[in-house]
Amino acid sequence: MKIKSVLVRAHWIAAEQLGVDLLKFFRALRGLPFFVRDLLQFKRSYLGALRVLPCLGDRYAEGGSTKNEYFWQDLWVARKIFQQRPVRHVDIGSRIDGFVAHVASFREIEVFDIRPLSSNIPGVVFKQADVSSSASLGAYVSQSDAYCDSLSCLHALEHFGLGRYGDCVDPQGYMRGIENMARLLQTGGRFYLSTPIGQHRVEFNANWVFDPLTLVGLAQAQLLTLESLCVVTPSGVQEVVVNDAALAALGQQDYQLGLFTFRKTAA
Repeated sequence: MKIKSVLVRAHWIAAEQLGVDLLKFFRALRGLPFFVRDLLQFKRSYLGALRVLPCLGDRYAEGGSTKNEYFWQDLWVARKIFQQRPVRHVDIGSRIDGFVAHVASFREIEVFDIRPLSSNIPGVVFKQADVSSSASLGAYVSQSDAYCDSLSCLHALEHFGLGRYGDCVDPQGYMRGIENMARLLQTGGRFYLSTPIGQHRVEFNANWVFDPLTLVGLAQAQLLTLESLCVVTPSGVQEVVVNDAALAALGQQDYQLGLFTFRKTAA
């Protein structure tokens, strides 16, 4: 299992950071004879203009990718927003081409992100802000407990304070982020948070992995009560029976994607 984990990490670094994807390369080699066969067959019965643009590995792919944890978290939370129908939903740093697009297809969504966004997207109100900085949030946080009744931060909190996206390096960045996000949320509002959970550590400068007990404790200090916890697997979203023993067991694992639903309570 450890060898597999090392290989997966090595492939991620090579493919995502260095642009060298050996798996894609070998799939292309496997598909090359079929491409040549099909091209020759096509040319025997077609005399028009033709340009060659090989797509060598697609014959080995499924009809769509559903094993990615982003797919399941984005779909699950978007459905929750549709069911709950909040007055104002604010998102912090989630994928524009995933979760944000899902929600924008049926309602308006506000997006806060430290990075700029050059496109004007129907249904999306974009605001560039660093959520780990109270000064950056400015007027939004000053309306304490009154800005929004629904909030999401999907696969983003774990990057706070690591400099990966141009943010300031700060080992306590994620703590400040939780504090500021809680201040945005009205009493009674819901907060949907997804983040890696397992043995507490930082994998610089990719992400943190949080012990779920630590994360829940930080949330509780900001009047956020845990309503539910799910883990995202390649086959879907599975709910966890929430108790200290279950949270402790998750904290002993190497990696899971935790999907938390918190409710803001009165002081």
